[in-house]
Amino acid sequence: MNPDFPCIEQSDAWYQRALGLIPAGTQTLAKGPGQWVRGVAPKYVRRGKGGHVFDVDGNEYVDLNMGVGPLVLGYANEAVDEAIRAQLADGITFTQMHPLEVEVSELIAEVVPGAESVRFSKTGCDVTTAAVRLARAFTRRDKVLCCGYHGWHDWYISVTDRNLGVPEAVQDLSHTFAYNDLDSAADGIDEDTACVILEPTVFEAPKPGFLKGLKELCRARGALLIFDEMWTGFRLAVGGAQERFGVTADLACFSKAVANGMPLSVLTGRRDVMSLLDKDVFFFTTFGGEALSLAAAKATIGELRKHRVPERLETLGGKLRDGYNVLAGELGLQGFTRAVGYGARSMVVFEAKAEAAGQNPLLLKSVLQQEMIKRGVLWAGFNTLCLAHTEADVAHVLAAYRASLIILRDSLADKTLASTLRGEPVEPVFRRTSNFNVKPKEPAHG
Repeated sequence: MNPDFPCIEQSDAWYQRALGLIPAGTQTLAKGPGQWVRGVAPKYVRRGKGGHVFDVDGNEYVDLNMGVGPLVLGYANEAVDEAIRAQLADGITFTQMHPLEVEVSELIAEVVPGAESVRFSKTGCDVTTAAVRLARAFTRRDKVLCCGYHGWHDWYISVTDRNLGVPEAVQDLSHTFAYNDLDSAADGIDEDTACVILEPTVFEAPKPGFLKGLKELCRARGALLIFDEMWTGFRLAVGGAQERFGVTADLACFSKAVANGMPLSVLTGRRDVMSLLDKDVFFFTTFGGEALSLAAAKATIGELRKHRVPERLETLGGKLRDGYNVLAGELGLQGFTRAVGYGARSMVVFEAKAEAAGQNPLLLKSVLQQEMIKRGVLWAGFNTLCLAHTEADVAHVLAAYRASLIILRDSLADKTLASTLRGEPVEPVFRRTSNFNVKPKEPAHG
């Protein structure tokens, strides 16, 4: 393991060029400098191979973020890259439709439960927003009940504290409910609720009967159920959470892992709802049928099935998650930190004992991130694995966790946590992320 912190001179030089030109310095918030310890973490990577990345200064890391999710097979997967190269020789975007639009639609309908109709776009929030618009058109209702993160568009971002620029009238139409709490959902659905949209799971598993009960509740109240499967799709199972948990939503939205890094999002669902896209609801894009991404998706789904990737991620990632928890126990950090979630994607959390000791969880996360980076692991709080990660990678990460947790433990004991950190701590994405508009706003009476 690297005994020294990596040199990041070139990363810093690139960032200086970005300042004043690129708002927030980044195109993707999770990749930006606020989510990494400044002065320690690299800011720019040059290339990736398998489960590793190489930054612009030449440092190599085991990557536990995998492009914030899309790289389910790993960087530079040969089967996917060959499909892209072959399509590139024929062209990228055309004047008319390409047969891949049909082929990939058929493939998704084959593997995704409930995918009676299929529509493509480019980003996750494209298809979540299209799903919300479809639900409003189908039900002739306006309000949205949501749970989780669903992108930057007005209907969702209005329920966070980063909603400047969203008209109040739009804000009044969206509200939230608590995950795994059917009573909370029931309280939030009124006679003008068009849909309930949620991530079917993030790191907390659905309680027995929760998803099924939510589907029944929506049906009884006349609202549509929408699953946001950006993270769960093609990771928890090839058919996503709907396959994993045996509950089919009215509409389901996918992106990230479907094309192993190429930009593609997918809206699927009931034919009677999706048929409104024929004439009544407008959702068309120039790049919806872009052929490189569709070729990548065809190859990616083939590899997912051929190598039983979700099962492998569950096994290998489970070793990493459980290994972290064993280390935390051995080092006396029970109640301070643990790893939660699934093998395919788990998260390190900092718990009650840390807060009771007066420690900011973001400071603990920052020190742990700093020490993991020193040991050659690009870590932002998550264990996101891909097919290309190996047993040796997991062993390396667990060794890095052990050394880093020892430093964290000793810094806590000595009350030197703040001075242990060499740079600025990571920042929260939202200052507040729950209890927004928990119930629909009562209409004004004049």
